[in-house]
Parts: sequence; structure tokens; C-alpha cells
Amino acid sequence: MHEIKLGDVTVTRVEETHGPIMPARDFFPTMPEEAWQEHRDLLVPDHLSSDDDLVHVAMQTWVLRSEGRTILIDTGIGNDKNRPAVEPWHRQQLDYLGRLAVAGVQPEDVDLVVNTHLHLDHVGWNTRLVDDEWAPTFPNATYLMPAADFHHWNPDNNPGIAGSINEYAFEDSIAPVRATGQVHLWEDSYVIDGNLRLEAAPGHTPGHAVIKLESGGERALFAADIIHTPLQLRHHHHGSCFCEDPVQAHATRRRLLDWAADTNALVLPAHISGRSALEIERCGESYAVREWAPFSRY
Repeated sequence: MHEIKLGDVTVTRVEETHGPIMPARDFFPTMPEEAWQEHRDLLVPDHLSSDDDLVHVAMQTWVLRSEGRTILIDTGIGNDKNRPAVEPWHRQQLDYLGRLAVAGVQPEDVDLVVNTHLHLDHVGWNTRLVDDEWAPTFPNATYLMPAADFHHWNPDNNPGIAGSINEYAFEDSIAPVRATGQVHLWEDSYVIDGNLRLEAAPGHTPGHAVIKLESGGERALFAADIIHTPLQLRHHHHGSCFCEDPVQAHATRRRLLDWAADTNALVLPAHISGRSALEIERCGESYAVREWAPFSRY
């Protein structure tokens, strides 16, 4: 099962890839080692390897059908992209568009692409290689991008991008759709439709954002990168090594997890593997999984 209904919105999970990504101690450098051991029953095998402590994540797109439009939340790593800093993602070849087709989505069908932030693993399929040029994958779509991230990840404004994991992402996955006039930059909040609203959630990146769904009495939080592992529910003070501002990222994580726990919202992060989405509850000063969504396990 890869599809659920939330109020008037149909939500379909489309995988690009999933599996082990990096050692836990590197991914979450401030997380106590004993935390991984204490919660192994929660983490193994969907979120942590049993033998080598590699964190497992998914690269996936949430496809939303709302008010007659087809909306994609994040577009993964992409094919043919020059990613020398991340060897497994370097010029990869995956059948992502085939998986979209299985979900009933052709590139021409997409009305809106939401990039929650502009890290390389959220923008890759914004474009594809056509006759040795980067062309928009979704020719009829408007691409919503947070203005703060657009300016931050532009190498003309940030020379520190050279040699980093985000090197070349602006040039091959962001600038080409800006050049075709398909990018809309937004700040603070943005109403997508009567069911969906974008909200700034900075910290992981300057423009990092989430999408809140409220429809037919149902609520959901498309949580992007506020968490990468269920362990961050119990140990919410600890962010990933990729957070630009860890203090702000933690404040954002608390605010949004509080909202989800208090409103019984389904939380759909960008990278959680296994069943991918969950309802949470308060557990003292932290949080716990109340129930996993009925998606099939990766």
C-alpha cells in the first residue's frame, strides 16, 4: 500500500531509493551512543542496520492530489547529476519516472512542485538531461522554492558551496527552472489551496519549510527534514550533521512536533524509511510513536 486519503487529499508515496546512508555517529554527531542501543527495538531493521550501525533513510516524493491539481513534495536526488562529494549519488541511474508513472503521474500532469528546501536530495528531479542540457522534468509545473534557500544556495552568494555536498545542485537543478520562468519564490508562509499551506521551518537550512494539511477533520505535517530518524522523537535536542543552524533547527523541531502531538496530525518526514509516516504522542519532555501509517514497509 502506497496511498492513503486524508480528508479531501489523496497522498501517494513514490520511492526514488532507500537503504543505509552513513554511520549513526557521523549522521548525528551529538547523539549519545547509548541512545542508539537503548532504542534498537524501535530502529532495527527499518531505520538502523543491526550489524554496522548505518542509519537507513528513504528518498521519496509525496504526491498530493488536491482540488484538482497534482502536487509533488520534493524530487529526490535525480539522474545523471554530478555529485562528486556523495559517490553513491554521482550520476546515478534510477527509474524514478517509471515509479511516478505507476502512481498515475506523467511529467506533464504535474501542476506544482514544492521544494521544501534546496538540498541536493530534494531538488534532483526538478530537471533531467535532454540533449546534454538540463531541462525541467515537469514542463507544466510551477516550482515553489523558499526565497531564503534560493539566495543561500546560489554559489554567487555563497562561495562555501564549492566542494560541499550541495556543489552543482543550484546550477543543474534550480537555475534551469528559474530560467524558464517556472519558479515562484515565497517567504514566511504560502497558501497552496484550501487544504494545504506552506510554513517556514528554518534551521536545517535558512529557508527550510513544511506543509500543513487540514482537510475534512484530518491533519498532517509534511515535515521535510525536521527529523531523519524516529530516535529524534525521544532525543529531540539532537539534529543531523547537515543542519545549518542546530539551535534554530531544534526550536523548529519542538514547535512542529508539539503541534503534531496536540492535533493528532500524521507526520510525513521526507526521509523516514519503513512505513514512512507516523502519529506521535507526548512522552514526558519528549515524544513517542503512537502509530505508524498504513504504508507498506520498504
